[in-house]
Amino acid sequence: MPEAELTQSLRRMAAVRIVPGGDELARRVRICRGEGGKFLGLMFRSQLARDEGAVLIYTRPSRTMTSIHMFFVPFPLGVFWLDSQGTVVDRVRALPWRPYYASSVPACYVLELHPATLDLLQIGYRVEFNETNPRP
Repeated sequence: MPEAELTQSLRRMAAVRIVPGGDELARRVRICRGEGGKFLGLMFRSQLARDEGAVLIYTRPSRTMTSIHMFFVPFPLGVFWLDSQGTVVDRVRALPWRPYYASSVPACYVLELHPATLDLLQIGYRVEFNETNPRP
């Protein structure tokens, strides 16, 4: 199954915002399509700036494939599971060194952001991604 249209045109880095007409959540979101990138996510970083994050992209909805771990992530994350249209179907504040977080429903994307975004992005909200320059 091909990747959903929501992220097909993105290469390395994207901005993510709530739509329609909502807040920009982050400007430097790393695109992770390959297994290595999805496994690493935000591991081995010492911190996460408010405008940084990662989106893990899957070709079909799943609860199992979109589960995450927090090993070697020494800071909390706001984690959002999205359907193929970019609608938030689940969310959690993921804590450092926890072995397992999974969506309660199948998802196509895992969006890992600064935990402050949990105050802005709720289940049922929709997001869009736009290509950005990978350099700040």
